[in-house]
Amino acid sequence: MTLPPVTFDPIGLLHTPFQETSTIPKGCGAEHQAEGVIELREELADGLQDIDGFSHLFVLWVFDRVGPPVLVVTPPNDTRPHGVFATRAPVRPVPIGLTVVELLGRDGARLRVRGVDMLDKSPVLDIKPYLSSVDPTGLRRGWLTESEARHAETARPPQA
Repeated sequence: MTLPPVTFDPIGLLHTPFQETSTIPKGCGAEHQAEGVIELREELADGLQDIDGFSHLFVLWVFDRVGPPVLVVTPPNDTRPHGVFATRAPVRPVPIGLTVVELLGRDGARLRVRGVDMLDKSPVLDIKPYLSSVDPTGLRRGWLTESEARHAETARPPQA
């Protein structure tokens, strides 16, 4: 199969407290509470009209500092290998990240957000309001369910 190449011009940059990937929380129980700023190119500021009414946003961004793609990875929240498309690993054939952040406020072309899990100055490809019509009772978490159960079992204190 031959596919045409696709290129994108980033719409802006992320400003986050993370300079190294090792400082980003990962694995079972990781909480993403760090705050950051999405800074759009000034000429795109009008595209943020009415975004203030949304509590959360999808941010599509680029893993711009990763190595070559790896198709089978062992994520930090499991000891077993999984296909890269069944994980959030950055070493993807197309290194695009997807993160849901909480919108804290807007100042012109800048959005203050909480829940960043990306490196400082990562390029932003797009922003969309977070809308979910998935009923949480029907949501399946794949291999994560088993991994979290194993993790919970090993984290329990021994019973006397």
